[in-house]
Amino acid sequence: MDVDISKVMTYEIKKEMADRYFGFRKLIDEDKQELSRLIRHHTLTSEQKIVVDLARIYILLRERSLIKRFLELVGLEEELFYDEYMVSSPTIRARVFTGIHARGLTRSGRFKNLLLGCYDQLVTHVDQYREKFGELLDTREFINEEINLFYRKNDLSSMLGFLRQLDAQDEGGLAGPIMPGTDDDIAAKLKVEPAEPIEHQLPMIPPLVPTSQIRGELKKLADEALRLQPDGFAIAG
Repeated sequence: MDVDISKVMTYEIKKEMADRYFGFRKLIDEDKQELSRLIRHHTLTSEQKIVVDLARIYILLRERSLIKRFLELVGLEEELFYDEYMVSSPTIRARVFTGIHARGLTRSGRFKNLLLGCYDQLVTHVDQYREKFGELLDTREFINEEINLFYRKNDLSSMLGFLRQLDAQDEGGLAGPIMPGTDDDIAAKLKVEPAEPIEHQLPMIPPLVPTSQIRGELKKLADEALRLQPDGFAIAG
């Protein structure tokens, strides 16, 4: 049986180009899926620790004006993860303070130490969150750079135009469309999109002021907040 060498070569060229493109696309999709998994894990771990830390502090401060002063003091510009129901709910209060103890001989001393301890934990967890956030940013940047590098080396519109020429040669000079539409339109549909910005999925949290720099101001807030606490609010030593 006679073999049309030109058709065989055309097929091999098409296959190589398709394998290169869709192989690259598969790898990038896998990298983006892994990034999404890491973001979800970060949400369920580091972010949730911060949510609990802030819930404790908001509950201790209780009043909106004190919470606002606290946020300004520590370097947060918005009421991060604030929820009015959370502050007033006895159930949430009991849940977030389960197993939490404060040092001190008096109720006032224990309350101050409790607020300072909660803030210490918040600072630590925010530092950990920011470190991981930076790693996720680096991962996203790497993925997007790989995409840019691929397209710098492989112009999809040119590839599609070349495939059309091969098809035209196989058809005796009559170009049959690979897919309906212009090469640019098809290239746009096939283009691998960059990874979504991390800040669209996770909040950006600035570094907090160290406890040592604002200890006095935090104690003043604690003095004011203690007077607002219900009589039944126990502070375990």
